[in-house]
Amino acid sequence: MLDVWSAPNLPAHILEAYRPSATTPSYTIAEHPHLLSPPLRDVFEAFRKEVTALDPCVTEEFLKLYVAYKAETNFVDVVPQAKQMRLSLNIAFADINDPKGLCKDVTGLGRWGNGDVDISLASLDDLPYVMGLVRQAFERQMRNGADV
Repeated sequence: MLDVWSAPNLPAHILEAYRPSATTPSYTIAEHPHLLSPPLRDVFEAFRKEVTALDPCVTEEFLKLYVAYKAETNFVDVVPQAKQMRLSLNIAFADINDPKGLCKDVTGLGRWGNGDVDISLASLDDLPYVMGLVRQAFERQMRNGADV
């Protein structure tokens, strides 16, 4: 025969002491005014549409300083700037295939976003090339996750 313990009946003041006191702040596009003004708004909207279309598992999260796109973890982060978006790709600089040589190696530099590769996006004309780079970071993450 098994004995099952009953749930403890604790007073409310004791339970309250163990409840989380602070809520996690929630951010939206409104906290990133550079993404709301033209022409960057159109570039951002096209970019987010392309990134979220990579796979159903891709999610978008607005954070205080940047916008994160995640599969298992961040694979690209968008840092809004006045005239462009700085993209931080979560892939080793040595692993990126960048025939135009537009990527910057930011390994070891303190910057917002996750990753060792930076590239700027300011125009819809550059979106197809940049998405090729973003796709590399995404696919690398998905491949590495499959190896585990």
